[in-house]
Amino acid sequence: MTRTVLEHFLKSVGYPDRAPEGSSSFTMRVDGMEIVAEEAGGRIVLSFALTDDASALPLLASYATGRMLKEEAVLAYGAPGRQVSGPHGRAAFLWQDAPADADERTLLRLFETFADSCDWWRARVGERGETGLGELSEAVIIP
Repeated sequence: MTRTVLEHFLKSVGYPDRAPEGSSSFTMRVDGMEIVAEEAGGRIVLSFALTDDASALPLLASYATGRMLKEEAVLAYGAPGRQVSGPHGRAAFLWQDAPADADERTLLRLFETFADSCDWWRARVGERGETGLGELSEAVIIP
């Protein structure tokens, strides 16, 4: 029997649980985070909801400029799927992907670097609660 993309990914990263049969997405619980892995368009896409507080977006966007030079995870806002949407249907989230047919080493590296990115961004969201929003940086790249 051929393994699905999700099964291949979960085995590659050593995740102990299995995706339900026939599913195209799966929520992994890792270090207090819920990371969604899904197969989409021949890719394995990881996503992590940061916050559904839209007032955090200017501050998060100010960080995105420098982070895009350091990491492959992308900061986005919207409702890409029910797993990463906040209670109101929209959330600031990170995503990163790789080809669905990537080898196990590539998929493990994808997972490790994405989890590191999630930790960094999650810390910034936590700091926001302590220091407030601040002002929007002049060096923000707006799509």
